[in-house]
Amino acid sequence: MFLSDDLLEAIHSRAAKYDKENTFPHEDYAALKEAGYYKAFVPKEYGGFGLNLKEIAHEQTRLAMAAPATALGINMHQIIVGVARHMVKHGNLKGEQILRDAAEGHLLSFAISEPANDRVLFGSICEAKANEDGGYRFYGPKVFISMVGECSRMVTYGMDSQGEQPQSVFAYLEKNPETIKIKPDWDTLGMRGTQSYSVLLDGAYATSKQILTTVKPGPSFDPVVFGIFSHFELLLAATYHGIGKRALELGIETVKKRRSIAQGKTYDQDKNIRWRIAEAAIILDSVQPQINVLATDIEEDADHGNLWLPRLSAIKNTAVEASIKAVEEMVRASGGRSYYNDTELSRLLRDVYAGLFQPSDQESLHDAWASLLLGPIE
Repeated sequence: MFLSDDLLEAIHSRAAKYDKENTFPHEDYAALKEAGYYKAFVPKEYGGFGLNLKEIAHEQTRLAMAAPATALGINMHQIIVGVARHMVKHGNLKGEQILRDAAEGHLLSFAISEPANDRVLFGSICEAKANEDGGYRFYGPKVFISMVGECSRMVTYGMDSQGEQPQSVFAYLEKNPETIKIKPDWDTLGMRGTQSYSVLLDGAYATSKQILTTVKPGPSFDPVVFGIFSHFELLLAATYHGIGKRALELGIETVKKRRSIAQGKTYDQDKNIRWRIAEAAIILDSVQPQINVLATDIEEDADHGNLWLPRLSAIKNTAVEASIKAVEEMVRASGGRSYYNDTELSRLLRDVYAGLFQPSDQESLHDAWASLLLGPIE
């Protein structure tokens, strides 16, 4: 374990406050930085602690059990570190600067999602305009950008449509408030502490050294594109898995104390409530082994062929749906008190629903598997 139990307990104690106030968890991030979590996933040769993907995924699950919004926010930083590791391993040394920046304490955000763009990673609606010096300027809207008010660096992308073939251009930007304009519009049902504001890129500039790759739009095994897709899906799965695990803990605690007037016993002796507890545990039990296997396969460059992207999408969806089901079962088992906003279970219910909106969604997941198994629609 990298994060101490005392640190996680302190973070847990503040989660309700940040949710209620709809504010950024500054104390949490300061504590995580002091603990070395910004550089936990950075290889030792670049100044980090050298955790592997399975280990950082496990820490993300533990952190999400303490404070889902804090975990989901810092998860975006860890995704970028993972991308940089993958890039360097596969010969794209532009990832080295990202690793050094994380080791030095920079907080990294992830500016990929765009309004109503269901292509997500595979085709931007933002413009990437080439400069004569080999750099690019980026123009257009981005949404759901966690920690963007606090970060100092970000990974983004746009579309260069000036040549014969459109190209997706991925870049690593330094935050400049004059060209990266933040709209503080985060007032949501859950995951409030992520403070995932909308952003307008208005000429945001990346030098040629900050251009991570240019590729044909669409699915790709380019180290940047596959690095983003794989680490995003896997670490999201690990984070949402933590919400389900924490809900199960709360449900067990509650039913051992909650007493039935009719039966004269606590609800842990009620066969119907016991079924709900068991149901939640059963569906959660299948998630961790899949995370472990896929994390190892990503690190070891296992060959899943055309199944790679569908399998990564599947683990994210499996983890989210399992946690939604687990939280809902614990709400049912815990009774009407869980409906009050001051209960942790109520907050977990609101937080877990955020997973429905993060890619890959169920529609794209099933489309991918259907196309793989049945061929394209004629």
